[in-house]
Amino acid sequence: MDNANADSVAEVRSINRKNPMPMYSTMRCLCTNWLMLALSLTAHAATPTNPIANTITVAGTTPAPPRVMRTVNFSIDMRAEIAAGRFNAIHDRVGVRGATPPLSWADTLQAMPSGEGHYQLRVTFNRPAYGGQPLQYKFKIDRPGIGPNEGWEEGRNRIMPLNDTTQYVSRTFNSSPEAVPLERAGRIDRIAPIPSKHVPPREVQVWLPPGYEKELTRRYPVLYLHDGQVMFDAEASGAEWQVDETAQRLVLAGAIEPLVIVAVANSAARMEEYTPTSTLLSAARTGLPDDRRMGGGIARYAEYLTTELKPEIDRRYRTRPEAAHTAVGGSSLGGLASMWLALHRADVFGAALVVSPSVWWDDKFILRDVADKPFAGKCRSRIRLDIGTLEGYSALPEARQLHEALLRRGWDRESLSYLEQADGTHDEASWALRVEGMLRFLHGRK
Repeated sequence: MDNANADSVAEVRSINRKNPMPMYSTMRCLCTNWLMLALSLTAHAATPTNPIANTITVAGTTPAPPRVMRTVNFSIDMRAEIAAGRFNAIHDRVGVRGATPPLSWADTLQAMPSGEGHYQLRVTFNRPAYGGQPLQYKFKIDRPGIGPNEGWEEGRNRIMPLNDTTQYVSRTFNSSPEAVPLERAGRIDRIAPIPSKHVPPREVQVWLPPGYEKELTRRYPVLYLHDGQVMFDAEASGAEWQVDETAQRLVLAGAIEPLVIVAVANSAARMEEYTPTSTLLSAARTGLPDDRRMGGGIARYAEYLTTELKPEIDRRYRTRPEAAHTAVGGSSLGGLASMWLALHRADVFGAALVVSPSVWWDDKFILRDVADKPFAGKCRSRIRLDIGTLEGYSALPEARQLHEALLRRGWDRESLSYLEQADGTHDEASWALRVEGMLRFLHGRK
């Protein structure tokens, strides 16, 4: 469920890997879409009213992917669910949710009964996911009173390539996910979890640029990315950012300076670790049994990054450890975390990729933080802020508010890049489309 301001539902996906929501999605998306289930798929892009927004040329709006019509006919076999008493054919409904419009992680496209426990739905897509990535989707049962965390198929997202003009999906509800082919570019090291006094253990992967093994005296800038399990392959959620493929291509083409990329996986405490404050979230928003106060652990996560992980990376690899050569990035709550680190740890991270940030968190706390944070001279990080135009009705105006807040605090064209991705949604395939711009912002050759 990575669409429509997907952080609400997206963030709670980390609660349980058996959660019937998409897996990284189950790690990242539940919270966003749970918090935003009421959002419509179409973003209402209000024109900025603050005059500051009209005084600077933003980085631009990326073009939408080419329009290619694809029709998928879904046939859902609910007989096992009916026999087990988990689906009432009279009162319940079943349908499809997914990451590519017209599918959404926030709303179900309902399938219609076709006889003998089968349900059918035809969906037409007018554009594929970026980079040839497959469609991500799940079947979901809906009934009155059901929570947003209920009714989903178990495990990670199901996937299917959108290759043909007309395609068919016929399977049993909750059948096992398909195997995901792993596609990687370049050398990627897997590092065993580093012991931490601040956060639970997690896997870290390190991408090394072409020539690293040959240029033995050269040292490299470093980019740290949150939600690292979706940066280099699609195993976790069915889609990926394709950071390795994009970085490999740009380095070999001489378009960017070679760099080291550190992908830091999230943990089950993702919402805690990526948020700057504790806030009360209603049961209706989270899908949990009652209202819960959640979040507020980013200072501990920052200690892990800066005092435990970064020293180990600098010890193992030929890095340039200075803040001017160290960047951090992430999307959704990871975008919020990156914005906070840019504000409060500019001594370590000289640049930040703030991708589809969860500005909504704690009544837009990050806007107040930007307004109130004292700065010593020019000690501030360079920031690349971006958003998709189809991420939900509030995501786009909130990103614009953050952009304007940064301008008011002194960021300018040299230190701040802002981009709105046409037809961009809150998912890995949309973020993959923006990776080239992110890397060019950080290390593009003039």
